[in-house]
Amino acid sequence: MDEDGRTPHQLAAARAALGLNRGQFADAVRAAARRRGLRSGVDRARVRKWEVNGVRPDAVSQTYIAEVLGIPVADVVPAAWPEWIPPVDSGVVPLGQANTVSALREALHTMDRRTVLSAIPGSALVVLAGSWADTEPAAYTERQPSPGAAVGEDTVGLLEETSARLNALATEQRQHIAPLYDAHLAQVTDLIEEGRYPRALGARLHKLAASLSQTVAWIRFDHGQHAAASRYWIAGLHNAHAGHDRDMGAALLSDLAYQSSWRDKPATAAGILQQALRRTTHPAASSLLHLRLARAQAALGEHRATLDSLATAERLLGTGDPVDMPAWCSWMSPADLAVDSGRCLLDLGDITRAHTLIAEGQALLPPSRDKTRGIFLAYRAQGHLSRRAPEAAAADALEALHLAERIGAPRCVQLVQGLAPAFIPYRTAEGVPELLHAVA
Repeated sequence: MDEDGRTPHQLAAARAALGLNRGQFADAVRAAARRRGLRSGVDRARVRKWEVNGVRPDAVSQTYIAEVLGIPVADVVPAAWPEWIPPVDSGVVPLGQANTVSALREALHTMDRRTVLSAIPGSALVVLAGSWADTEPAAYTERQPSPGAAVGEDTVGLLEETSARLNALATEQRQHIAPLYDAHLAQVTDLIEEGRYPRALGARLHKLAASLSQTVAWIRFDHGQHAAASRYWIAGLHNAHAGHDRDMGAALLSDLAYQSSWRDKPATAAGILQQALRRTTHPAASSLLHLRLARAQAALGEHRATLDSLATAERLLGTGDPVDMPAWCSWMSPADLAVDSGRCLLDLGDITRAHTLIAEGQALLPPSRDKTRGIFLAYRAQGHLSRRAPEAAAADALEALHLAERIGAPRCVQLVQGLAPAFIPYRTAEGVPELLHAVA
């Protein structure tokens, strides 16, 4: 049902799938017009007329609506309103060996935009995490091979080598070849579905699909495509489970939790992470998950639980056999621990200690991690603002913004944009006018 208790209009269903009420949707439509140097008079009442009273938006407004919904303008047929708005996809593929390809196909189909992707409810994600923790991976059984030549060791090895090289690229370079990641994952999905491989190679293909799904999810997440990112992480979880890789499964759940924290849903993040930690095996993986759990707990105001999780993350960091350390958490360092600990303390109100930790972590970060550096700078800017030091905050925020724009990291740009309102009371301070202009 929509806001008026009726069966949802196509626009209402698509709008709700994005988590927007009518006022927020109107704001987004006006923003689409401003990006073209134009003005739109759309407001909440106008959106209600479109959805409830059968009023047809004019052709120009329909192009703005398409942009907000993420639909190509070429798909807009003004005379066919609202039939050109695609249906809403809102399901979670249940965990199970038989659904590994289905989960991958659902994620891959997000590329064609034939459906409007809804945000997956937090409760569904926590249930999925619990199902993963409570379910043992199915034992491999020999499948009757499909007709045709079998996939051999050399083919899988080449796919693994190519995947490793793609995953190793820095954010600055990934932006140039993003479609290659999708194509590579699509090819691996085809091979899994065809089933022309022996048992050992099947496990490797599932693990490869999980790793690629994680990388593609992060690309989507960094560009604000949250619903698509969730589906790629879920597809990866299915395949990590099928490949009997518990730590990779924990990683994918941890990423879903990170996304939930980023979208101000810390309770969902904490629920996912508490399930994921039940089956995490390597200490380095547990360290990262405890650090992300601390971030969620701090946002919830759980002071003691936050400090306990931070202490556990610190104790586990650097322990365990480095030979067996999962690649997905090998990047975690004392710099990450320091900055994220500082970010937790900001939420808990310990501003002085938080600022010190964030500065320490920033100094420890290696030059190769530019995207992380941009996010750390944004956190440090927030710390400076909390200490009422707008000049230093503006310098850090502007540096983060320029870095993010250079390497193609929209998520970091969004983080800086989110700080802009806090600078308005200091609009005459050194550097603040430049920052506000750059953000605008």
